[in-house]
Amino acid sequence: MTLGTGIAIYFLLWWLTLFAVLPFGVRSQAEEGKIVKGSDPGAPVMSTLWRKLGWTTLVSAAIFALVFALFATKLLDSGSVARFIGMQT
Repeated sequence: MTLGTGIAIYFLLWWLTLFAVLPFGVRSQAEEGKIVKGSDPGAPVMSTLWRKLGWTTLVSAAIFALVFALFATKLLDSGSVARFIGMQT
């Protein structure tokens, strides 16, 4: 795996993980009973975005380490990935 490929894979894993982590722990103003006048009742009370960015970075780093280890030990290669997603017979 080249450096550019590794960065691209980590970037994709990070974004996918972010969208998976974003909904965790979100409480709406309606659920809390603290609706701010002029705002949507479904708006979050507290976003905790920095905490979610930290968790995203940690989780995506762990997933990337696993993928890298699989490629480094040759248990996974580009041909097997292509066959798995149906791009090669």
